[in-house]
Amino acid sequence: MAMAKFVGILLLALIFISTLQTMVSASQGGHHLNKNRYGPGSLKSSQCPSQCSRRCSQTQYHKPCMFFCQKCCKKCLCVPPGYYGNKAVCPCYNNWKTKEGGPKCP
Repeated sequence: MAMAKFVGILLLALIFISTLQTMVSASQGGHHLNKNRYGPGSLKSSQCPSQCSRRCSQTQYHKPCMFFCQKCCKKCLCVPPGYYGNKAVCPCYNNWKTKEGGPKCP
């Protein structure tokens, strides 16, 4: 009987620790993105060409992508991670729109 209580308490403790770890991870963003590396103001303007090269490397529209990416990078001093998407990491980059209301930054 004592062994059953011990196993039950141990099981509850493991569940509690797992839940606590999940909550802490979620409160810290839950993503693997390093905000210091990608967030607003994380780049110097001299870093824009290399970051835009990375960002635009998989598009068939390389020249326009590079043009607009560098324009956005110089204004926002950040370029989102990956080849597309992830724009929420850099609100300035994400929210800059064309006259027609479409996204300006690739």
